[in-house]
Order: sequence, then structure tokens, then C-alpha cells
Amino acid sequence: MKLKNILIVVKNIEEARKYYHDLFGLEMILDNDGNMILTEGLVLQEEKYWKQFLGTDIYPKNNRTELYFEERNIEAFVEKLERLYPNTEYVNRLMTHSWGQKVVRFYDLDGNLIEVGTPI
Repeated sequence: MKLKNILIVVKNIEEARKYYHDLFGLEMILDNDGNMILTEGLVLQEEKYWKQFLGTDIYPKNNRTELYFEERNIEAFVEKLERLYPNTEYVNRLMTHSWGQKVVRFYDLDGNLIEVGTPI
């Protein structure tokens, strides 16, 4: 068995597509009307369809999952994040762990937790 994709719930699929393209360079592979597959295995699912499927409310910022990206030039990434999305809500701004890895954690437009760190 092989894990194929990770799905996150978003309110506006076009805004989310642009966000993940702007910050991470992800491209759209397939658009299935409310379900969009991006490169690197990320799938965006519109909230209204997810709610119908599950029959329950969606809780942003639930901190139960995290998307993790690695970036060698993390300072340039943080500058881009602050320039393109100045209203970003941070969990922690750029910091350095005791083992030397630099990381930043923040929420995307829909409250999905993201961590960007330097390669270990």
C-alpha cells in the first residue's frame, strides 16, 4: 500500500490554490469541481463538500495535523510570506531549535497548520 495524497479542507478553493502556489510553488494537476489535486500530493477539498460528506462542522486551527515543508533559505521564505500574506497568524515566528534547525509555524488562510523548517 502507498500513501498517495494529503487532503486539507478550504473555504475557497481558488484562493487556497493561489496561496499554495505563491508560497510553495505547488501547481494544479487536476480540478474536480471542489476537489483539487496539487503537485507534491496536496489535495484541496472545499469545505461545503467535506461538511456534506461528514455531516459535521469543520474546526479550523484544531492543531491535529500539520503540513511540513523544508526550505534551505528560510529567511527569504519568511520575507515572501510577510510580503504576500501580511495578515498571517503565526504559531511561532522564525526560531532556532536547540538542535540547530530553523522553523516557522503559521496557519494558512483556512486555519490549517503549516511548519516550514530548514533541512535537518
